[in-house]
Amino acid sequence: MKHFLAVAALAALASPAFADAHLGSGDPAAGEAAFSKCQSCHVVQNDAGEVLAGRNAKTGPNLFGVVGRQAGTVDGFRYKKSIVEAGEGGLVWDAATIAAYLQDPTAFLKETLGDNGARSGMAFKVRSEEEAADLAAFLATFGQGS
Repeated sequence: MKHFLAVAALAALASPAFADAHLGSGDPAAGEAAFSKCQSCHVVQNDAGEVLAGRNAKTGPNLFGVVGRQAGTVDGFRYKKSIVEAGEGGLVWDAATIAAYLQDPTAFLKETLGDNGARSGMAFKVRSEEEAADLAAFLATFGQGS
């Protein structure tokens, strides 16, 4: 019984570290496959106009260069107030914030802004932490140098 409790305690202590590490280590190839769920609203299109992923969707913002970009700042896209406010408050997308946002966009904004009235324009939620990390890793492959 002591052995079981020791193993359980070590597992509990290691879980947060594993979860944090996992968010930054998604699989871009798996994220590319998962992006098929996103492409009805989003596109990844570079500055030259080449569509690198998805279709020419306009419901959501272009995700080219999203990693490292201030939230709510794609020129010409009409964002909801809460995401613009989060960006103005310092939210810059990285793998961890993208993965958290994808799992529950409205809850993410409520927590980030400390405002229970915050709302996201994105209703879709990614079901698993692993898939969210994979999508974040895939999006990270598209930047200004792509």
